[in-house]
Amino acid sequence: MAAVSLTAGWWLGQRSLGSRAVDASRLELEKQATRLRAEVSQGQASEAQQQRLLQLLLNLDDKAEATVLLERMADQQPGRWGLRLMLAELRREQKDLSGAEREVRQLLNLKPDRIEALQLMALLQLEQGRGMEAEALLSKAHQQASQKKGSTKALSTGLLLADLRQRRGQSAAADGLYRQLTLDHPEDPRPLLAQAMLRQQQGKTNEALNLLDRARRLKPNQSDSRLDDVAAAWGLEPLRRPKAPGPPAP
Repeated sequence: MAAVSLTAGWWLGQRSLGSRAVDASRLELEKQATRLRAEVSQGQASEAQQQRLLQLLLNLDDKAEATVLLERMADQQPGRWGLRLMLAELRREQKDLSGAEREVRQLLNLKPDRIEALQLMALLQLEQGRGMEAEALLSKAHQQASQKKGSTKALSTGLLLADLRQRRGQSAAADGLYRQLTLDHPEDPRPLLAQAMLRQQQGKTNEALNLLDRARRLKPNQSDSRLDDVAAAWGLEPLRRPKAPGPPAP
């Protein structure tokens, strides 16, 4: 019992020390945030200081104040479209879906083919039960991108559209688009990788392995982290890197 008491006392002491360390760390963050708030309120904060305050507010989980600051930053720096996108994400996290959609529309009004904005808009519409609107949005973007020869956005929008169809339970339509993207972009492994993941979800492991191997063979001398990550997740060590020449493994 004495040993247990000593152990318990040590554990509680360590826990108390850890708690005090966390409290001290948070207190320091709050002090920094207070100083920067004063700079911002007086209009004397630089972009770097505003950025630091935003980081502090997010670390302190003060999403409401972070949203207000980020909205001001996005208005002051319209050229930094990533701020507006981040603001939309922050509103989405706070369940303000209509507000998030409003921010994304501002981005799409300026640049209708911005992939990140299209992706977030489709997600917001899907989450609000407006899957048909999301598909119409991405279909239009894909058709427009496909009209430009050599456009890299044709593949990106096509992959987004196929993924949306898959999320909506339209596996056959998604698979058909993946096949078309493979034909249209024969040197890019992403359509094959997407097909492989779809096959794996359907329980068609052998087909998934063949597709993953085809994607690997497109660039046999280059390591692709995406392929490596999928192979690792599936426990496929031989596919994680190009095979060295030699006799076949048993």
